[in-house]
Amino acid sequence: MSTALYRKYRSKSLDEVVGQNHITDILTRAIKAGRISHAYLLTGPRGVGKTSVARILAHEINHLPYSDDSTHLDIIEIDAASNNGVEDVRDLREKVQIAPVSAAKKVYIIDEVHMLSKAAFNALLKTLEEPPEHIVFILATTDVDKLPATIVSRTQRYGFRAISEADAVKHLRYIADEEKIIIDDASLKLIAQRGDGSFRDSISLLDQLASLTDDKKGITPDLIEATLGLAPTIAVEAIIASVEAHDVTKVAELLEQTTADGISPVTLTEQLTHTIRDQVASKPYLLPLLDSLLDVSRSSQPQLKLLATLGAAALEHKPTKTAALATPVLEVTATIEELSKLATKVKPEMPAPAKVVSAEEVSASGDLDSGEPRDFDWKALIEHTRKNYVALFSVLSKCDHELIASDLTLYTKNAFYKKKLDDQKYSTYLYEALKSIGSYELTVHTVPTPLPPKSSQAAAVAAIMGGGEEVAL
Repeated sequence: MSTALYRKYRSKSLDEVVGQNHITDILTRAIKAGRISHAYLLTGPRGVGKTSVARILAHEINHLPYSDDSTHLDIIEIDAASNNGVEDVRDLREKVQIAPVSAAKKVYIIDEVHMLSKAAFNALLKTLEEPPEHIVFILATTDVDKLPATIVSRTQRYGFRAISEADAVKHLRYIADEEKIIIDDASLKLIAQRGDGSFRDSISLLDQLASLTDDKKGITPDLIEATLGLAPTIAVEAIIASVEAHDVTKVAELLEQTTADGISPVTLTEQLTHTIRDQVASKPYLLPLLDSLLDVSRSSQPQLKLLATLGAAALEHKPTKTAALATPVLEVTATIEELSKLATKVKPEMPAPAKVVSAEEVSASGDLDSGEPRDFDWKALIEHTRKNYVALFSVLSKCDHELIASDLTLYTKNAFYKKKLDDQKYSTYLYEALKSIGSYELTVHTVPTPLPPKSSQAAAVAAIMGGGEEVAL
């Protein structure tokens, strides 16, 4: 019977341990100097070498040769998951008083020590405080937070790290070459990603895939994707490209196709996060999407959550290039005639206000840029939001608007309403409403001020007074 690859290539010495030099270097120096602690605590994620290091350390403390099949009467392994009662620990306390058979130290390795009961921890504590001279404890756990502080404080703690992707790929390449497994670098990287920082999981996956392929083709990304139920890389990249192109329809089509292919939305989300993480240095604008994708796996309906997240990101509009700060409204006691005279005297230098184009003017004259007719009805937009998006209607109905070419600027009059309309939920509703009335091609900008006055004289007065709103009498 063949040996599993993760057991066959398990480290046999501290020098062979990969990715944990910050621990193995210290332990190697301590053993050479003869500085042996009475208790060690090895913590970290699964599959990174805690148990292997515990066994190696137990043998090297006693200067014994080690192999995966090594057994020794003075090195005792205990699985705390199945021996977690207080009676088990009391039995251990009695046995630690017995001197080692032939080694210098009797070493107890307690794996998954966090599984011990509270009473068992209390029984173990006294032995850890005052252990016999010939005893060494090596505790290992994936969940150090469940250990009592009194236990942790009586050990030398070593924190193992998740294996980096580069280290995993390098080690997998070594194993593949030794086993004559044909595999390209892209496939190795994909296996390392699916291993999620665990050597054991990555090597086990390589072992599984090696048994599914032939000697000519070897392991390919297509084989990995088909075996693990992953979306093709080209599909993942197409989804991201559709989000960047603001093509919600295409995003929905691609998600529907992945669902039809039997790909889990959670798995697809993991692939999207890996891909975006690799691209974020060159595409920092994808960071908000990356952050939103983290919530998909926690949703009770991940398929809908993924669609909503990607759709909202695709609808995300570019922020206005110049957004004036909201100007406080000042109470004025002067008459219009007095203000007009003041404006005539001062004649402030200011750019001419942008021309406000109404829906009727646009319909009559056509697009200002291309000459193409544009169909936009502000009243229809307000009425549609009143019937379908009441929360959006309550804000939008209080805004002024200005249409120039394909840019629709909404003057929200204050920063609070601007923040509302810029919120992802409100902006998604707004674009859906525009699409429903046939104005899907418009780009929306928001400004936290009232609509600029049409009259140049009124504009001058507003400039003098620090802002204001034009009111028809």
